[in-house]
Amino acid sequence: LLLAEMDEAMRSFAEKVFASEVKDEEIRQEISPFDVEEICPISRQEMREHMMLQESSATAEKRKKRLLRLKTIALALPVAQKSATRLSTIDEVISTTPLYQTVPDFQRVQITGDYASGVTVEDFEVVCKGLYRALCIREKYMLQSVQRFPRTPSQYLRAIEGEVWRASDTGPVFTPPAKDGQDPFENGNLAEDLGYHVQMKDGVVYIYGDKAAVGRNEPKDLPYPNLEHFVDDMNFLLALIAQGPVKTYAHRRLKFLSSKFQVHEMLNEMEEMKELKNNPHRDFYNCRKVDTHIHAAACMNQKHLLRFIKKSYRVDADRVVYDAKGKQLTLKQLFQQLNLHPYDLTVDSLDVHAGRQTFQRFDKFNAKYNPVGASELRDLYLKTENAINGEYFATIIKEVGSDLEDAKYQHAEPRLSIYGRSAEEWPKLADWFNKHRIYSPNMKWMIQVPRIYDVFRSKNFLPHFGKMLENIFVPVFEATVNPQAHKELSVFLRHITGFDSVDDESKHSGHMFCTKSPKPEQWTSEKNPSYTYYIYYMYANIRVLNNLRRQRGMNTFLFRPHCGEAGAITHLLAAFMTADNISHGLNLKKSPVLQYLYFLAQIPIAMSPLSNNSLFLEYAKNPLPDFHQKGLMVSLSTDDPMQFHYTKEPLMEEYAIAAQVFKLSTCDMCEISRNSVLQCGLS
Repeated sequence: LLLAEMDEAMRSFAEKVFASEVKDEEIRQEISPFDVEEICPISRQEMREHMMLQESSATAEKRKKRLLRLKTIALALPVAQKSATRLSTIDEVISTTPLYQTVPDFQRVQITGDYASGVTVEDFEVVCKGLYRALCIREKYMLQSVQRFPRTPSQYLRAIEGEVWRASDTGPVFTPPAKDGQDPFENGNLAEDLGYHVQMKDGVVYIYGDKAAVGRNEPKDLPYPNLEHFVDDMNFLLALIAQGPVKTYAHRRLKFLSSKFQVHEMLNEMEEMKELKNNPHRDFYNCRKVDTHIHAAACMNQKHLLRFIKKSYRVDADRVVYDAKGKQLTLKQLFQQLNLHPYDLTVDSLDVHAGRQTFQRFDKFNAKYNPVGASELRDLYLKTENAINGEYFATIIKEVGSDLEDAKYQHAEPRLSIYGRSAEEWPKLADWFNKHRIYSPNMKWMIQVPRIYDVFRSKNFLPHFGKMLENIFVPVFEATVNPQAHKELSVFLRHITGFDSVDDESKHSGHMFCTKSPKPEQWTSEKNPSYTYYIYYMYANIRVLNNLRRQRGMNTFLFRPHCGEAGAITHLLAAFMTADNISHGLNLKKSPVLQYLYFLAQIPIAMSPLSNNSLFLEYAKNPLPDFHQKGLMVSLSTDDPMQFHYTKEPLMEEYAIAAQVFKLSTCDMCEISRNSVLQCGLS
């Protein structure tokens, strides 16, 4: 009874958090005519040249000595006991390299005196215990699902527990790139059949040795999730992010981190520039960067699509390309039916670009996927299933991959859709992928699952939500257990790096996920489940799947949902527990505690300011520079080049605009590029 009352109280409290809105206050300060603006390019350039001329070797030596003298203990990693774990080659090199060669000659700031956290000692103890438990929750769910948890916070957690930190070997498994002469679609080396039986129960796939084991309820020893434990952890985090002392502490720490960045920039900007100039054959242009958030159906720019439509009409005008309710239409007849001629089309009449009319209108944005407003052209050019078996779509994607290879230092992870409407979606998508040999060394692929169960249920395509989960995950489990019987799908899965959950986050479901929530097989209403409901059951199945695939020596998958673009703050809380990294994350600015936790756990965030500018948030208000200054692991991504970009290199366009608007330095852009490589699924 007491537990039920606590759960009800937590649920009531969570609903209040869910419904609350935090309004942003923008304080615009006008610059007086008598004030000197912070950024004065001419004077800064003159001062830089003057300082470089004046600097001598003696001065540099003094600065090195001062650096050694003032090195603060806070910057050092915790001193762990001697471990039997052998250091990696890189760690050995670093440990034997003299300090003056590994540490840049930068000025440091040391904070002395009693530590002041901004809260009382009693509150400080509560805060630290809460943050420690939150990080332990994150670490637990990441390790159990074969996802990533960074080394530094793991070392600190072990130091707090008085244990020896040891490098973990339970990280994700990636497919290495194909070597010269190797066929990326080779299916002759597939694993043997295990003979296991796969069955879904309460929304989670269970693995049994055989059908008899199902009757005995004896599943294989895999880390199946526990719903009650998950809800308990979620309720603890909900209470934590709403506690006053924790919010005060997190807010002050974030302000300190931002100020620390600004002081470092003022003291060492010229030194950073010297370091960059002295680094041979490496600048921003040849620094690897990955577009970690891009949708395959919009991976080309509007001019590319228009050019391809005109080219296909010149070459295939008399080819049968469309099936209109049993009636075969050639490309020429299709355009005549639409009262169009490709010669007359322009990027404006194509009308696939988002603009002012799509702001806060996700429905209008989705309509932009239809060239000239015609769903027939979308089916023909941007779908994998049509009368020509997705040939045009495959060709466009291969052209985009060719552009990436020409750029050499740019990579992408496009998303392909699995809706969960039918179990045949996976084999059809795999056949399309392998038949057209859609491979590029600069591309890896992700699977996105749109949260549109309500649409399918209203049309009677699905009996309940459990059937949707079954259609999404059971075919992948079957291909993992018996690759020989699912050769095409097994080959396709090698090229997949993760799963994504996508749709309009601003749609409010009204359901609060808890232990009383209906099981997926019992969710028969036409109402869409909540975001957290989707996230939990996707995570639960990916967790079991990853452990099974790791046992078989196969590549594993990361969970990388769209999160925090709009909607409730609970979306970001659920992702903190379950996701390897997220896309967007704008609403982190509304919760200082969650923002600080994302910093401590170094959860990667792929941000798309141009996309947000057309949908939810003006460009100048985007928190990207603020997150970067505070030390959150942010990267830049394009989202939908067809809707938001103009050039042949949309990722470079994204970086260029961010650099101009946010006044990012070359060092900032290289760091953001590095973050994109660390968060991607490329090996």
